[in-house]
Amino acid sequence: MNTIQKKIWMLAIVVLVMMIAIWLTLTFYNQKVQTQYNDILQRYLEMNEITSESQQMVTDLNNYLLMPSDDTQSSLQASRERLLDVQSTVYGLRNVENEFALTNYSHLISSFIETVDRSVSFQEEGDTEASLTEFTEANRISMYISEMTLTIIDTELKTYEGFYRGIIEQSAELKKLGVWLLLLITAALLLFTYLFSLSITKPIHQLTKAANELAKGRFDQTIYVDSNDEISFLAKTFNHMRRNINDMILEIQQKAQLERELQDSKLLLQQSQLHNLQSQINPHFLFNTLNTLSKKAYLDGAEETSDLLVSVASLLRYNLKRMDRAVTLAEEEFVLRQYMEIQKARFSDRLQFFTELDSGCLNLQIPGLTLQPLIENAVIHAIEPEEDGGHIWFRIKDQQDEVWIEIEDNGKGMSSDKRQQLLEGAIVPAEGHSTGIGFANVVKRLQLFYGKEDLVAVESEIGRGTKIILKLPKVRGTTNHDQAVDSR
Repeated sequence: MNTIQKKIWMLAIVVLVMMIAIWLTLTFYNQKVQTQYNDILQRYLEMNEITSESQQMVTDLNNYLLMPSDDTQSSLQASRERLLDVQSTVYGLRNVENEFALTNYSHLISSFIETVDRSVSFQEEGDTEASLTEFTEANRISMYISEMTLTIIDTELKTYEGFYRGIIEQSAELKKLGVWLLLLITAALLLFTYLFSLSITKPIHQLTKAANELAKGRFDQTIYVDSNDEISFLAKTFNHMRRNINDMILEIQQKAQLERELQDSKLLLQQSQLHNLQSQINPHFLFNTLNTLSKKAYLDGAEETSDLLVSVASLLRYNLKRMDRAVTLAEEEFVLRQYMEIQKARFSDRLQFFTELDSGCLNLQIPGLTLQPLIENAVIHAIEPEEDGGHIWFRIKDQQDEVWIEIEDNGKGMSSDKRQQLLEGAIVPAEGHSTGIGFANVVKRLQLFYGKEDLVAVESEIGRGTKIILKLPKVRGTTNHDQAVDSR
């Protein structure tokens, strides 16, 4: 991972490398020019040293001739050695243009030394006149050496004049090169610095934008940062925190939804309990009174009235049971017959009730007060409005893994819209015409009891009656209803 510290070190190294490269280039070029200049200057100094040494040797020869001694002789010998050393360097100064002149120049120096040697030799032999003649010749050669040295130096100056001008031009070009190189390096550094800063600031801007989105409550957007440094690690951590917060929010929303549904269920239960309490005005007193009236009617010879009162008392006693208690289908069928006895007494021949029962299904467990509200709806909507009454069919069928309970009437029927409203619980029976347990209540209790949907179907057409079909599984898929019953 490229850390920000590595990026900073990289920038510093690039700047340092550029500075070293420039310094080495300028140093190499300057050293090259200086070396060439020193070489030329050394040529001039060596030639001037030949002139100086030749003149010094003439002076030492004059001193020796005037005053022969060991000291003057030593000085002369030292001058001779130095001149020979300088003469050896002349060969190193030769090139194509001055080779002939320097060769003559070297021979001239050799002639000068030989003349000095002859003057010393004549002096030692006592031939003063010959010695002076050689001294004069040596002095003349020395002057000629000086003139020839100036001539050679002048030739060298003309030869290297182009070099000097080249140095001047190169200096000017070097200045231009330095300016352009400075501008180029400055541009390169600015570009590199921009890219370097962008590699740091761009991820920070992306992270800042993501933080602003989170501040607005948008926790479902993924945080992505295009980098490979500490900021990328921070973004990954930030994104992990976003996912955790988003999951927590979703969990809180789900819990809140469940809490609202639970509160609605509790409110519905409280309203049902209140309705039941309001409708149960001293039910035991009413039940005992009905039994008393039944016995009184029987003693008075009104057997039909007595039977009717017994049916009402049985129905009341069954209704006193809790609605969420599981009962058998046989119990529901028995209380249904009691209810229909009461309705037949009310409608007489206007109500025709037919049953088709499969006795093998009567042990099926269902919630209490499931069938009576459905039959009651059929009586209210199919029998009461019709002057000639109507028919109601009650069937219990064994369908392999299910038990089908059908309640059918030949009333006016209903449209598809009303049928859908009935399934959704939007149609509520008129107050005072039923037990208060609506169709939607029955459907909801069946769904909770069996733990599945699609238990109820409604078939109806206008003018062709209505059929309600309960498709109850023989094996229950949940025990929530029994647990609720046990907890009470």
